[in-house]
Amino acid sequence: MRYFLLIILCSVGFNASAQWYYKPFSKHTRYPQMAYARNNSIKRLPAPTIAKVKIKPITIEHTPYVLAMIEESVMKTAQHNMRFHVYNAASYNFSDLAQMYMKQNRLAEAKWFLLQSISISRQQNDDRHTIANLLDLATVKADYGDYAQAKQDLAEARQLAVSRGLTYDLATVDKKTRYLQDNKFNTPRTETHFAETADAGIKPVNK
Repeated sequence: MRYFLLIILCSVGFNASAQWYYKPFSKHTRYPQMAYARNNSIKRLPAPTIAKVKIKPITIEHTPYVLAMIEESVMKTAQHNMRFHVYNAASYNFSDLAQMYMKQNRLAEAKWFLLQSISISRQQNDDRHTIANLLDLATVKADYGDYAQAKQDLAEARQLAVSRGLTYDLATVDKKTRYLQDNKFNTPRTETHFAETADAGIKPVNK
């Protein structure tokens, strides 16, 4: 019985090996690889666009109430800076007040605050601010009709710009000078108001 099973197993192994020998795997038919599915749905979507929205500038109307509120705020800031000896910042506060008064034709108040600002800017060696104040002061005096003193302020501003090598400020002074020369025959403004002192930290300067 044992010999019989041995013969059967040998015959089966021989047939299997013979089958592999005559039919190798290299002769099997190889089919092409299946292509991956493509999803082109995103191409059907419209191209993204950014909406152009025009934003209209908002202008705040300078009513007398608004101007009074701004004036009070700047005045309090100037008083605070003077009280705590922050003179450089107070000088710019005075300039802001002067420009505000110039727009309202309150020339006396504008002149007073410009003189205080000039006094501080000179002490602080803030030459560019001094030049800007002198230009505004010349404008105020020209509006009064005092063109002689307005020219003196412009000459002082020009000399300071030249001595400090401030080319841009020199061009500004020359432009302001030409403007006043072309408009020196305008009717001077006569409306005047008087200012309240912001603080007693710096004495008023007469000019």
